[in-house]
This record gives sequence, C-alpha cells and structure tokens, in this order.
Amino acid sequence: MIKVLSALLLLCCFYITAATKPELLLAQLYSDNIEVQQYWVSEKLDGVRAFWDGKQLISRGGNVIAAPKWFVADFPGQKLDGELWLGRNKFADTLSIVSKTTPVDSEWQHIRYYLFELPDAAGSFTERIRAMQTLVQQHNSHYLTLVPQFRVVDQAALQAKLSELESNGAEGLMLHHQDALYKTGRSSDLLKLKTYQDTEAQVIGYRPGKGKYQGMVGALVVKTPEGKEFAIGSGLTDELRRAPPQIGAVVTYRYNGLTKHGLPRFARFLRVRQEF
Repeated sequence: MIKVLSALLLLCCFYITAATKPELLLAQLYSDNIEVQQYWVSEKLDGVRAFWDGKQLISRGGNVIAAPKWFVADFPGQKLDGELWLGRNKFADTLSIVSKTTPVDSEWQHIRYYLFELPDAAGSFTERIRAMQTLVQQHNSHYLTLVPQFRVVDQAALQAKLSELESNGAEGLMLHHQDALYKTGRSSDLLKLKTYQDTEAQVIGYRPGKGKYQGMVGALVVKTPEGKEFAIGSGLTDELRRAPPQIGAVVTYRYNGLTKHGLPRFARFLRVRQEF
C-alpha cells in the first residue's frame, strides 16, 4: 500500500501534461436478473485505464501518459480503450511505473496494454471483438494484446468462474452485452461483478493505535459522500499506520453489505484513490 502513496507523491513532484479528458464507457453493477448467455465475459483487470487517441495514451483523469516511444510504436492510428496492466495484485507497481513523466524503459518492458474496446467503432460488441482481434494481429505489437472474452452458459457457471479467478487473485469479472453499440457514460451494457463491494470515502481523522500499534495509526476515520462517518482499521499495513493518507485524501475500501444504520460491514482498506 505504501507504494500507492509513493506513486501519488510522484504526481505532485512532477509536471503532468494535461490532455482532453476522454469520454469513456463506464460499468454499472451486475444484477442476477440478466440473461448471461447474451454477454461476453472477461476478467476485471486492476491496472491503469488508458485511452489511446491514435497518437498518445491518456489517463482517465485526462493526463498524457509518458509511455516510451518504442512501447507504442506499432499501435494502430485509431482510438483504443484498454488497461495498462502488470499483473494481478500489482496496481501500485503499475501506477508507479506509468505515472512517471520520464519513463523507465526497464519498467515499461513488463507492462502490456490490454485492449477491451474500440471507441466510436460501428457494429455490435461481438463485431468489435472481431475487429479488435484483427487489429492486434495486423499490428503485431509485443505490447498490445486483447483482453480474453469468453461465454458462460448460466448463472452458476458465471459464479463458478468468478470464484475460480478470485481465488487466483483476480479482482472480478466484466460482462459486456453482445449486441451493444458503442456509447460513453455509465451504461447497463457493461456490468462489473465482484464478490465484495467497494467504494470511496474521505479521510477526516485518525484513531490512535494500541498494543503493537502504539504510536501509530490504529484506524482511519472516514466520511462517505452521503455523510456517514466510520473507522477503517483492517487492511492497513504497518507502513501506512506510520505514514497514513493525509486528511482530505480519498481512499477506496471494500465491504460486505450495509448494517441497519447504513454503515458498511467489514470495511477493509484497499488503496488511496488513483488521481492520475
């Protein structure tokens, strides 16, 4: 977790080149009343989302990502939407690498750009999958690959696949309707499915640690956008307890449903929000 803080500090220490903030397709939460046979399913990658405008990579926040020229040399001249990904449970490392204004070649050699959408392209998502497959084959870039898309026969098979991938460190699943035309904004055409829920809250204070955490932070006191206040102690590393997120920082946490008072059950710290 301390690597996330270090990565975010990098953004404060360097000048980040701004670009036009891309309009992207955003997912809604999965609902079990859908016909899963009509959806393509893929692993939800915990990397850094990146929009390729045909010339450069741009972060979701609208900043130019300083990728090495050799990394994007064989990318196509059309728009792409995908994820810069290092591997499962390596979000902090990925963010640290891609947020640097002077890229380190030896670090970028381990990154891949996983393509999952063709912005503004015509046809259904099934047709866009075929178009993406053709693009990847034609351009033959070592650093451009396609997110594997697969089908499931029913809800039971979907949940089984979710359990299998999560047990191996995956974040969850994405479901994209086979007939969906390309659009931007939050849409039910794209759904995300995870065993746990996650959301964000703002740090407003700290609770002192006790016992082995004496002299450190025992828990973060946070406030949700709805004004609910509670503490998050689970998930904090010793490094974060010594140097916690600053007051005002926004953190992501996971939880399992809500109490009768509307507070998250079993809240567990995940990371400081990606600002890049």
